[in-house]
Order: sequence, then C-alpha cells, then structure tokens
Amino acid sequence: MTENLLSSMGLDRPETGDDAVVPFTLEKLDSRGRVVRLGHALDTILSRHDYPVPVARLLGEAVVLAALIGSSLKFDGRFILQTQTDGPVNLIVVDFDAPDGMRGYARFDQDALVKAAEAGKTSSADLLGNGHLAMTIDQGPHTERYQGIVALDGKSLEMVALTYFQQSEQIPTQVRLAVAQMSTKGDHRPRWRAGGMLIQHLPAHGGAAMADLPGNGDFDDPRMSDPDFVEADGWTEAKVMLGTVEDLELVDPDVSPERLLFRLFHETGVRVFPPKALVERCTCSAERIEDMLANSFSDEDRQEMAVNGEIEVVCEFCSTAYRFNPNHFHQ
Repeated sequence: MTENLLSSMGLDRPETGDDAVVPFTLEKLDSRGRVVRLGHALDTILSRHDYPVPVARLLGEAVVLAALIGSSLKFDGRFILQTQTDGPVNLIVVDFDAPDGMRGYARFDQDALVKAAEAGKTSSADLLGNGHLAMTIDQGPHTERYQGIVALDGKSLEMVALTYFQQSEQIPTQVRLAVAQMSTKGDHRPRWRAGGMLIQHLPAHGGAAMADLPGNGDFDDPRMSDPDFVEADGWTEAKVMLGTVEDLELVDPDVSPERLLFRLFHETGVRVFPPKALVERCTCSAERIEDMLANSFSDEDRQEMAVNGEIEVVCEFCSTAYRFNPNHFHQ
C-alpha cells in the first residue's frame, strides 16, 4: 500500500491501543462513526466491585455505549447513561465526563440473579428486564439538561440505542458492543476488555458538507419519518459491513481500531481521524461530600448518620470511603 494512500485514509500513524476512541468517516457510503477499545480503564471499573460475571459484562456494555456516545460531545460536560428496570440488574449508572473520563456502577438483586442464571437467562436483555433507559447531557451550572428516555422492554442495549437515536435524534444508527474476559500468560486473573463501534448515516443533503468529527451535525431530515422513505444503498452497505464484525474482533488487543476499520471498509474507503484517550476517573472528592453533608442535612441528621463518632460515606462508583466528624461542620 502506498504512503499517499495510507495518508489519505488517515492510517499513516501508529495503530491505536487500548482505552481510546477513534472517529472515522465513510464518505462514499455517506456515513460516519466511532470505534471504542477499552482495556485497563474498564477492568478497573468492573473489578473494583467484584461483580458477578453476567453483571460485569452488562455494565461493561453500558460503559462502552456511554463512551461511544459521550465522546461526540464538543464541550466540557457530562453524558449520563442510566437504566432503571425490574430485572435482576435493576440500576446501571455510567458517567462520561468529557472529554475523556469514565465511571460506572451497577445494582443488582442477588436472588433474582441466581434464578436467572439457573434458567440460563443471563443475556443483557434478560438481566435488564422492563423499565427505561435515560441518556442525559449536562453542560454544567446555569444550563438546562437535555434528556432522552426510551423504554427497556426486553431488548439489548444495542437495540435500545438504535431506538434512542431514531426517536430522539432521527439519526439512522447501528451499534455493536462486545465485552469479554481475556487471560494473559503470567497474569494472576483474567482481565476485562471491551470494544464497540457506532456508525451513523448522513442524509443526502449533508454528504457534501459533512459535520465535524467528533460531534453532532444537523440531521433533522423529515424523510426519516416518511413511511415511503427508501434507505440509501450506501447506508445499507455500511450496516451489512458492520454486521460482519465478530465480538472477538472488537475486543482482541491484536486487532487495532485502524486495522479493523481497514478490514471492513478498505474497498469503499475509510477516513480515520486521530484517536482520543479515555481514562477511568471518578469525580468524587472529600470537599464535594463535605459540602453536601453541610448544606443538605441538619445537625440532627448528621448526628443520626454517625457511627462510633464518624459519618462514613462510600462512593458507589469507586468505593472510596470518606469519614467526617459530625461536630465539625460549618454552617
């Protein structure tokens, strides 16, 4: 392959490793997308709580999905993915703190999880059950939050994400998520890894003026709600190509995002943009919790919260324990 061709495709640079998002465009197919590959960052999030394997895998999918969507934000803020359901895993919260921070946790019913495992019902759809998925964009103080909510009715996170984009953004979208444990020689335990890919269709009128990547373009196309709308051939081809991706390809450390994109789209052409690093980062702090205790609770409340003369607050995300003397709060 010539140097000029590599350069034109954005592949004239080292391949991307773990904990990164790689944006790309498929100009001939009128599509764009992002690939996420997670290693150490995800393993830290999942291993910290010692979740049962099915719960860890589901939370891993949610973290990947949040990274795929949150990494498109063009401003400093937070993208929050939250599920509340009647399933064995009844709550998931993932924060993507733009431009690169991730944290997440899951709450589950141990008895319900055991019954589900005994019945062989441990897919993401089975563990979620019925409820809703909320995706929230928080641009910080003095701004209104944007929130989109879709029903969780026995579908996987992949399928629910498609519904979200169709209903809330009117953007034809396809998503693939994969999470696995992989062992390395000499390591004392398997490590969690994950990968995901998201592709979106650019309407015909946007083909010549493509939105900046990563980011959100203007996709308010009335044709999307037209029952007689015929899907573009390019978008059909892009979806078919994505459908051929195996879970192992998404998580394999030896298959970089660039290598995977080249495998899929070298015949039609793919333009790969520089990667952006992702990190596991919790936003909790002693100062924030102290401020919350001082301003949201009365002296009587704080005294009742104390055990052996201390108030202990444990972060649900990172499990860090903070301890405070209930008698030392400023008013």
